[in-house]
Amino acid sequence: MASPGFEIGRPSEFGVELTRLLERCLKESRCVDTESLCIVAGEKVWAIRVDIHALNYEGNLLDAASVAAIAAITHFRRPDVTVSGEEVTVHSPEERDPVPLSVHHMPICCTFAFFTQGKHLLVDPSLVEEKVMDGKMVIGMNKHREICMLQITGEMLLLKEQVLRCSNIAVVKVTEISELILKALENDRVARTSGEKCGFAESVEPKKITSTKTDHQDVEMEEHDSDKMADTSHSSDDDIQIVRPEDSVEVKILDKGLAAIGEGGQNTWEIDEDVATEAMADAAAAATSSSCLQGKGDNQHEVIDLDSGSEEETTMTLSHDDLQTHRPTTTPAQAASQKSADRKGKKKKKK
Repeated sequence: MASPGFEIGRPSEFGVELTRLLERCLKESRCVDTESLCIVAGEKVWAIRVDIHALNYEGNLLDAASVAAIAAITHFRRPDVTVSGEEVTVHSPEERDPVPLSVHHMPICCTFAFFTQGKHLLVDPSLVEEKVMDGKMVIGMNKHREICMLQITGEMLLLKEQVLRCSNIAVVKVTEISELILKALENDRVARTSGEKCGFAESVEPKKITSTKTDHQDVEMEEHDSDKMADTSHSSDDDIQIVRPEDSVEVKILDKGLAAIGEGGQNTWEIDEDVATEAMADAAAAATSSSCLQGKGDNQHEVIDLDSGSEEETTMTLSHDDLQTHRPTTTPAQAASQKSADRKGKKKKKK
Protein backbone atom coordinates (compact mmCIF):
# COMPACT_ATOMS: atom_id res chain seq x y z
CA MET A 1 0.00 0.00 0.00
CA ALA A 2 2.79 2.44 0.82
CA SER A 3 4.86 1.73 -2.30
CA PRO A 4 4.77 -0.66 -5.27
CA GLY A 5 8.29 -1.76 -4.31
CA PHE A 6 6.97 -3.57 -1.20
CA GLU A 7 5.62 -7.10 -1.57
CA ILE A 8 2.96 -8.78 0.52
CA GLY A 9 4.12 -11.71 2.63
CA ARG A 10 7.63 -12.24 3.85
CA PRO A 11 9.28 -8.96 4.94
CA SER A 12 12.16 -7.69 2.85
CA GLU A 13 15.64 -6.79 4.09
CA PHE A 14 14.55 -3.17 4.44
CA GLY A 15 11.58 -4.22 6.58
CA VAL A 16 13.76 -6.36 8.85
CA GLU A 17 16.28 -3.52 9.25
CA LEU A 18 13.48 -1.07 10.07
CA THR A 19 12.05 -3.39 12.73
CA ARG A 20 15.41 -3.98 14.41
CA LEU A 21 16.25 -0.27 14.52
CA LEU A 22 12.90 0.54 16.10
CA GLU A 23 13.40 -2.20 18.69
CA ARG A 24 16.82 -0.81 19.57
CA CYS A 25 15.45 2.72 19.80
CA LEU A 26 12.31 1.98 21.86
CA LYS A 27 12.76 -1.36 23.58
CA GLU A 28 16.45 -1.39 24.47
CA SER A 29 16.40 2.25 25.57
CA ARG A 30 13.81 1.31 28.27
CA CYS A 31 11.62 4.30 27.51
CA VAL A 32 8.62 2.44 29.02
CA ASP A 33 8.57 1.37 32.66
CA THR A 34 8.17 -2.41 32.37
CA GLU A 35 7.59 -2.80 36.11
CA SER A 36 4.30 -0.94 35.79
CA LEU A 37 3.07 -3.58 33.32
CA CYS A 38 3.21 -6.32 35.95
CA ILE A 39 -0.18 -7.53 37.25
CA VAL A 40 0.82 -10.57 39.35
CA ALA A 41 4.53 -11.11 39.99
CA GLY A 42 5.75 -14.12 38.03
CA GLU A 43 2.32 -14.93 36.57
CA LYS A 44 0.54 -12.15 34.68
CA VAL A 45 1.79 -9.06 32.85
CA TRP A 46 0.56 -6.69 30.17
CA ALA A 47 2.06 -7.24 26.68
CA ILE A 48 2.51 -4.08 24.61
CA ARG A 49 2.89 -4.33 20.82
CA VAL A 50 3.21 -1.51 18.31
CA ASP A 51 1.96 -2.07 14.73
CA ILE A 52 2.98 0.54 12.16
CA HIS A 53 1.10 0.88 8.86
CA ALA A 54 2.81 3.04 6.26
CA LEU A 55 0.36 4.91 4.03
CA ASN A 56 2.83 6.51 1.61
CA TYR A 57 6.56 5.87 1.31
CA GLU A 58 8.49 8.92 0.07
CA GLY A 59 11.76 8.33 1.89
CA ASN A 60 13.06 8.36 5.48
CA LEU A 61 10.46 5.91 6.73
CA LEU A 62 12.43 5.21 9.91
CA ASP A 63 12.07 8.73 11.32
CA ALA A 64 8.34 8.83 10.59
CA ALA A 65 7.85 5.38 12.13
CA SER A 66 9.73 6.32 15.31
CA VAL A 67 7.65 9.48 15.76
CA ALA A 68 4.42 7.53 15.19
CA ALA A 69 5.48 4.72 17.56
CA ILE A 70 6.46 6.95 20.50
CA ALA A 71 3.34 9.09 20.00
CA ALA A 72 1.16 5.96 20.04
CA ILE A 73 2.88 4.63 23.18
CA THR A 74 2.43 7.94 24.99
CA HIS A 75 -1.19 8.26 23.90
CA PHE A 76 -2.12 4.66 24.71
CA ARG A 77 -4.30 3.83 27.74
CA ARG A 78 -4.58 0.36 29.21
CA PRO A 79 -7.56 -0.92 31.22
CA ASP A 80 -7.39 -0.61 35.00
CA VAL A 81 -6.89 -3.83 36.96
CA THR A 82 -7.86 -4.87 40.48
CA VAL A 83 -6.11 -7.81 42.16
CA SER A 84 -7.88 -9.48 45.09
CA GLY A 85 -5.92 -12.50 46.30
CA GLU A 86 -5.66 -14.76 43.30
CA GLU A 87 -8.59 -13.10 41.54
CA VAL A 88 -7.75 -10.52 38.83
CA THR A 89 -10.47 -8.14 37.63
CA VAL A 90 -10.03 -6.09 34.45
CA HIS A 91 -12.36 -3.07 34.49
CA SER A 92 -13.97 -1.71 31.37
CA PRO A 93 -13.58 1.96 30.36
CA GLU A 94 -17.14 2.64 31.58
CA GLU A 95 -16.31 1.39 35.07
CA ARG A 96 -12.91 3.01 35.48
CA ASP A 97 -10.82 5.35 33.43
CA PRO A 98 -7.97 3.65 31.51
CA VAL A 99 -4.46 4.12 32.86
CA PRO A 100 -1.67 5.62 30.69
CA LEU A 101 1.68 3.90 30.38
CA SER A 102 4.62 5.10 32.43
CA VAL A 103 6.98 6.65 29.84
CA HIS A 104 10.40 7.79 31.09
CA HIS A 105 11.54 9.57 27.93
CA MET A 106 10.69 9.82 24.24
CA PRO A 107 13.49 8.59 21.92
CA ILE A 108 13.17 9.78 18.33
CA CYS A 109 15.27 8.79 15.31
CA CYS A 110 16.99 11.35 13.13
CA THR A 111 18.50 10.27 9.78
CA PHE A 112 21.39 12.00 7.99
CA ALA A 113 22.34 11.27 4.37
CA PHE A 114 25.93 11.78 3.13
CA PHE A 115 27.14 12.49 -0.39
CA THR A 116 30.63 12.64 -1.99
CA GLN A 117 32.31 10.63 0.79
CA GLY A 118 30.78 12.63 3.65
CA LYS A 119 31.54 16.07 2.18
CA HIS A 120 27.85 17.01 1.84
CA LEU A 121 25.29 16.38 4.60
CA LEU A 122 21.50 16.23 4.27
CA VAL A 123 18.87 15.86 7.01
CA ASP A 124 15.63 13.93 6.41
CA PRO A 125 16.39 12.60 2.89
CA SER A 126 13.63 11.89 0.38
CA LEU A 127 13.22 8.71 -1.66
CA VAL A 128 15.22 10.03 -4.63
CA GLU A 129 17.99 11.27 -2.34
CA GLU A 130 18.18 7.89 -0.59
CA LYS A 131 18.82 6.15 -3.92
CA VAL A 132 21.86 8.30 -4.77
CA MET A 133 23.41 8.78 -1.33
CA ASP A 134 26.75 7.22 -0.39
CA GLY A 135 25.64 6.29 3.12
CA LYS A 136 23.54 7.35 6.07
CA MET A 137 23.73 7.72 9.83
CA VAL A 138 20.76 7.21 12.16
CA ILE A 139 20.81 8.72 15.65
CA GLY A 140 18.15 7.82 18.20
CA MET A 141 18.06 10.52 20.88
CA ASN A 142 15.75 12.13 23.42
CA LYS A 143 15.45 15.77 24.39
CA HIS A 144 17.76 15.19 27.37
CA ARG A 145 20.69 14.75 24.91
CA GLU A 146 20.90 11.01 25.63
CA ILE A 147 21.84 8.87 22.61
CA CYS A 148 19.72 5.72 22.60
CA MET A 149 20.81 4.27 19.27
CA LEU A 150 23.45 5.00 16.63
CA GLN A 151 24.02 3.25 13.31
CA ILE A 152 26.17 4.12 10.27
CA THR A 153 25.70 2.32 6.95
CA GLY A 154 27.25 2.81 3.52
CA GLU A 155 30.65 2.96 1.86
CA MET A 156 32.09 6.02 3.57
CA LEU A 157 34.32 7.09 6.44
CA LEU A 158 33.29 9.81 8.88
CA LEU A 159 35.39 11.94 11.18
CA LYS A 160 34.69 12.56 14.84
CA GLU A 161 33.78 16.17 14.11
CA GLN A 162 31.11 15.06 11.62
CA VAL A 163 29.48 12.73 14.15
CA LEU A 164 29.44 15.50 16.79
CA ARG A 165 27.94 17.93 14.31
CA CYS A 166 25.17 15.47 13.45
CA SER A 167 24.45 14.86 17.15
CA ASN A 168 24.08 18.61 17.73
CA ILE A 169 21.64 18.86 14.83
CA ALA A 170 19.72 15.85 16.14
CA VAL A 171 19.25 17.50 19.55
CA VAL A 172 17.50 20.46 17.94
CA LYS A 173 15.30 18.26 15.74
CA VAL A 174 14.36 15.88 18.57
CA THR A 175 13.46 18.77 20.92
CA GLU A 176 11.17 20.33 18.32
CA ILE A 177 9.44 17.04 17.52
CA SER A 178 8.98 16.18 21.22
CA GLU A 179 7.29 19.53 21.83
CA LEU A 180 4.98 18.96 18.87
CA ILE A 181 4.02 15.50 20.19
CA LEU A 182 3.29 16.83 23.69
CA LYS A 183 1.27 19.70 22.24
CA ALA A 184 -0.80 17.31 20.09
CA LEU A 185 -1.43 15.04 23.08
CA GLU A 186 -2.58 18.00 25.16
CA ASN A 187 -4.98 19.15 22.43
CA ASP A 188 -6.38 15.62 22.21
CA ARG A 189 -6.91 15.50 25.97
CA VAL A 190 -8.73 18.83 25.95
CA ALA A 191 -10.90 17.72 23.03
CA ARG A 192 -11.85 14.48 24.76
CA THR A 193 -12.66 16.30 27.98
CA SER A 194 -14.90 18.86 26.26
CA GLY A 195 -16.61 16.24 24.07
CA GLU A 196 -15.28 17.51 20.74
CA LYS A 197 -14.15 15.38 17.82
CA CYS A 198 -10.90 13.59 18.55
CA GLY A 199 -8.84 10.84 17.09
CA PHE A 200 -7.55 10.32 13.57
CA ALA A 201 -10.74 8.83 12.14
CA GLU A 202 -12.92 11.63 13.54
CA SER A 203 -10.60 14.42 12.48
CA VAL A 204 -10.53 13.38 8.81
CA GLU A 205 -13.19 15.14 6.73
CA PRO A 206 -14.65 12.68 4.19
CA LYS A 207 -15.61 15.32 1.59
CA LYS A 208 -12.07 16.65 1.12
CA ILE A 209 -9.02 15.27 -0.65
CA THR A 210 -5.75 16.04 1.09
CA SER A 211 -2.42 16.13 -0.68
CA THR A 212 1.12 17.11 0.16
CA LYS A 213 2.83 19.89 -1.76
CA THR A 214 6.15 21.62 -1.23
CA ASP A 215 7.45 24.74 -2.91
CA HIS A 216 10.61 24.53 -4.97
CA GLN A 217 13.66 25.90 -3.22
CA ASP A 218 16.71 27.28 -4.96
CA VAL A 219 19.97 25.67 -3.84
CA GLU A 220 23.20 27.60 -4.27
CA MET A 221 25.91 25.38 -5.72
CA GLU A 222 29.56 26.34 -5.83
CA GLU A 223 31.42 26.08 -9.12
CA HIS A 224 33.92 23.23 -8.99
CA ASP A 225 37.05 22.65 -11.05
CA SER A 226 35.28 20.01 -13.11
CA ASP A 227 32.76 22.60 -14.32
CA LYS A 228 35.58 24.94 -15.33
CA MET A 229 37.27 22.12 -17.26
CA ALA A 230 33.98 21.40 -19.03
CA ASP A 231 33.68 25.06 -20.05
CA THR A 232 37.26 24.99 -21.36
CA SER A 233 36.55 21.85 -23.39
CA HIS A 234 33.47 23.49 -24.95
CA SER A 235 35.51 26.56 -25.89
CA SER A 236 38.19 24.38 -27.52
CA ASP A 237 35.50 22.54 -29.50
CA ASP A 238 34.42 25.84 -31.04
CA ASP A 239 37.85 26.21 -32.66
CA ILE A 240 37.40 23.07 -34.77
CA GLN A 241 37.01 23.85 -38.46
CA ILE A 242 33.89 22.34 -39.97
CA VAL A 243 34.17 21.32 -43.64
CA ARG A 244 30.87 21.50 -45.52
CA PRO A 245 30.08 19.43 -48.62
CA GLU A 246 29.57 22.46 -50.86
CA ASP A 247 33.14 23.70 -50.27
CA SER A 248 35.73 22.79 -52.92
CA VAL A 249 38.07 20.34 -51.17
CA GLU A 250 40.91 18.47 -52.83
CA VAL A 251 41.03 14.71 -52.26
CA LYS A 252 44.54 13.27 -52.06
CA ILE A 253 45.08 9.55 -52.78
CA LEU A 254 47.80 8.31 -50.41
CA ASP A 255 47.58 4.58 -51.05
CA LYS A 256 45.20 1.90 -52.19
CA GLY A 257 42.09 2.36 -50.09
CA LEU A 258 43.59 5.36 -48.25
CA ALA A 259 42.81 9.02 -49.00
CA ALA A 260 42.92 12.40 -47.28
CA ILE A 261 40.37 15.21 -47.54
CA GLY A 262 41.57 18.73 -46.83
CA GLU A 263 44.39 19.76 -44.57
CA GLY A 264 42.49 19.26 -41.28
CA GLY A 265 42.02 21.69 -38.42
CA GLN A 266 43.86 22.53 -35.24
CA ASN A 267 45.00 19.60 -33.10
CA THR A 268 42.56 19.32 -30.17
CA TRP A 269 43.53 15.84 -28.94
CA GLU A 270 46.52 17.06 -26.94
CA ILE A 271 48.94 14.85 -28.95
CA ASP A 272 52.57 15.86 -29.17
CA GLU A 273 53.53 17.07 -32.64
CA ASP A 274 56.72 14.99 -32.61
CA VAL A 275 54.75 11.84 -31.88
CA ALA A 276 52.32 12.65 -34.67
CA THR A 277 55.21 13.26 -37.12
CA GLU A 278 56.83 9.92 -36.23
CA ALA A 279 53.51 8.11 -36.68
CA MET A 280 53.06 9.66 -40.14
CA ALA A 281 56.65 8.69 -41.10
CA ASP A 282 56.04 5.08 -39.97
CA ALA A 283 52.83 4.94 -42.00
CA ALA A 284 54.63 6.26 -45.10
CA ALA A 285 57.44 3.70 -44.65
CA ALA A 286 54.92 0.88 -44.30
CA ALA A 287 53.15 2.00 -47.48
CA THR A 288 56.50 2.10 -49.37
CA SER A 289 57.51 -1.40 -48.21
CA SER A 290 54.14 -2.82 -49.25
CA SER A 291 54.52 -1.34 -52.73
CA CYS A 292 58.05 -2.82 -53.01
CA LEU A 293 56.76 -6.27 -52.05
CA GLN A 294 54.22 -6.18 -54.85
CA GLY A 295 57.00 -5.51 -57.49
CA LYS A 296 56.70 -4.80 -61.17
CA GLY A 297 56.74 -8.35 -62.56
CA ASP A 298 55.11 -11.62 -61.73
CA ASN A 299 58.25 -13.31 -60.34
CA GLN A 300 59.39 -10.39 -58.14
CA HIS A 301 57.60 -10.81 -54.81
CA GLU A 302 59.98 -9.83 -52.07
CA VAL A 303 62.70 -7.34 -51.21
CA ILE A 304 64.96 -8.45 -48.33
CA ASP A 305 67.24 -6.02 -46.53
CA LEU A 306 70.29 -8.00 -45.38
CA ASP A 307 71.83 -5.06 -43.53
CA SER A 308 68.97 -4.71 -41.06
CA GLY A 309 69.55 -6.04 -37.56
CA SER A 310 65.99 -7.20 -37.04
CA GLU A 311 65.52 -10.65 -35.56
CA GLU A 312 61.95 -11.04 -36.72
CA GLU A 313 60.95 -13.92 -38.98
CA THR A 314 60.54 -13.26 -42.71
CA THR A 315 57.90 -14.77 -44.96
CA MET A 316 58.55 -15.67 -48.62
CA THR A 317 55.75 -15.82 -51.15
CA LEU A 318 56.31 -18.41 -53.92
CA SER A 319 54.61 -18.27 -57.28
CA HIS A 320 53.06 -21.17 -59.17
CA ASP A 321 56.16 -21.57 -61.41
CA ASP A 322 58.46 -21.75 -58.37
CA LEU A 323 56.34 -24.52 -56.90
CA GLN A 324 56.53 -26.49 -60.21
CA THR A 325 60.36 -26.18 -60.44
CA HIS A 326 60.96 -27.19 -56.85
CA ARG A 327 58.37 -30.00 -56.83
CA PRO A 328 59.96 -33.54 -56.99
CA THR A 329 59.11 -35.69 -60.02
CA THR A 330 58.17 -38.77 -57.93
CA THR A 331 57.39 -39.30 -54.32
CA PRO A 332 59.09 -42.06 -52.23
CA ALA A 333 55.93 -44.13 -52.28
CA GLN A 334 55.70 -43.94 -56.03
CA ALA A 335 59.42 -44.92 -56.40
CA ALA A 336 58.91 -48.00 -54.19
CA SER A 337 55.86 -49.12 -56.15
CA GLN A 338 57.80 -48.66 -59.41
CA LYS A 339 60.66 -50.86 -58.17
CA SER A 340 58.30 -53.64 -57.14
CA ALA A 341 56.64 -53.55 -60.57
CA ASP A 342 60.01 -53.83 -62.33
CA ARG A 343 60.96 -56.88 -60.24
CA LYS A 344 57.73 -58.67 -61.11
CA GLY A 345 58.33 -57.96 -64.79
CA LYS A 346 61.82 -59.45 -64.66
CA LYS A 347 60.55 -62.64 -62.96
CA LYS A 348 57.95 -63.15 -65.69
CA LYS A 349 60.57 -62.81 -68.38
CA LYS A 350 62.82 -65.45 -66.75
CA LYS A 351 59.94 -67.93 -66.65
